[in-house]
Amino acid sequence: ELLDSHLFKNLRSVSPNIDEKLVAVEGDILLPGLGLSQVDTDILAAEVSVVFHAAATVKFDEAIKLSLQMNVLGTKRMVELCQKMTKLVSVVHVSTAYCNCDRDEVDEQVYPPPSDPYTLLKLLDLMDDDLFNHLTPKLIGNRPNTYTFTKALAEHILVTEAKDLPIAIVRPSIVAAAWREPIPGWVDNFNGATGLIVGAGKGLLRTLHCHQDLVADLIPVDIPINLLIVTACYTALYRQKEMKVYNCVSGMDNPVRWRDIRDHGMVALKNHTPMTDVVWYPSLHFTTSKRLNKVLVLLQHWLPAYIMDIAARVAGKKPIMVRVAQKLDRAAACLEYFTTHEWRFNSDNVHALWAVLPEHDKQTFNFSLSQLDWVTYMHHYCNGTKRFVLKEEDSTIPKSKTHLNNLASCGATPA
Repeated sequence: ELLDSHLFKNLRSVSPNIDEKLVAVEGDILLPGLGLSQVDTDILAAEVSVVFHAAATVKFDEAIKLSLQMNVLGTKRMVELCQKMTKLVSVVHVSTAYCNCDRDEVDEQVYPPPSDPYTLLKLLDLMDDDLFNHLTPKLIGNRPNTYTFTKALAEHILVTEAKDLPIAIVRPSIVAAAWREPIPGWVDNFNGATGLIVGAGKGLLRTLHCHQDLVADLIPVDIPINLLIVTACYTALYRQKEMKVYNCVSGMDNPVRWRDIRDHGMVALKNHTPMTDVVWYPSLHFTTSKRLNKVLVLLQHWLPAYIMDIAARVAGKKPIMVRVAQKLDRAAACLEYFTTHEWRFNSDNVHALWAVLPEHDKQTFNFSLSQLDWVTYMHHYCNGTKRFVLKEEDSTIPKSKTHLNNLASCGATPA
């Protein structure tokens, strides 16, 4: 199914036999031995030389027990498999720049864990989900969610369990749509800023608790992908005594602020790639006051949703707007910590790796943001969200523009 998606369309044109180069194995990171059969385990142990570990739950509000099982215990099991590999030359673990979000400045190093991961892993079989959920606030402490908490624990697992392996850690910030590869604007989920684009583009997201002058550390997905590949090669060729960490971020090299994301996005959503079935004329207001934002959410999100659902019931249609408002509320709550805080991420190791990369490899595996233009990027991002996430064809754009003009003329615009 993945190979049949738009993602691999360009690759198939130059390498039609790509299927022959791939072997899928059945596994599950929630199971002992990663759920691999003994036959598959033996093949992997004998044949694999490079491992990219990206298996994790990235849901910010994931239940802590499941997050521990996937992100921490899953990492431990991955290390155990890697230790059996006789040809192993490189392991690259995908972490997150925000696993140390309790710090204002984050260097490329593994910091002490917020809790002892081994103690928490012992509790997995002793405590049920309800008890874990009840204890979540105390367990994660000053971390904003279970995701950043468990990813920090996973890094500590690597320090203690994988110190004899040729391993490196890559930490992307807020992963967003593709910049150049495989298709400008390609994205396939509602995570991060994509959910905001959908909500704002449909006219449903009207207000957000956000400090607009803070840096929004978005990183186009093709940048960490290229960095992962180069890191794997460098780790294999120049094995270090200490585990290398690479902060894959944009905020220090080519910063963009939340107000820019909103402004550039709004221009694209109104003038270039309007979405279908827009409810209100797109407008997104940022406020630094959490209390004021709650009032605005009540008036601009919940009240219209209830009114529209009542009207839908009267007309004999299925009411959906309250459910949509609930989803928007959850998405905004997950992002709130990141739209109201700012970090300084050191990326010296990334710069050093770029400096030693041959020129032809810089063209093929670009992970420098020096040429990224955020205005153009946001145009592609909004278009990609419309095409690949919402599955809306470009042929709908003229009709959608007419609909937006009608909304504007009948007064469905912000005050």
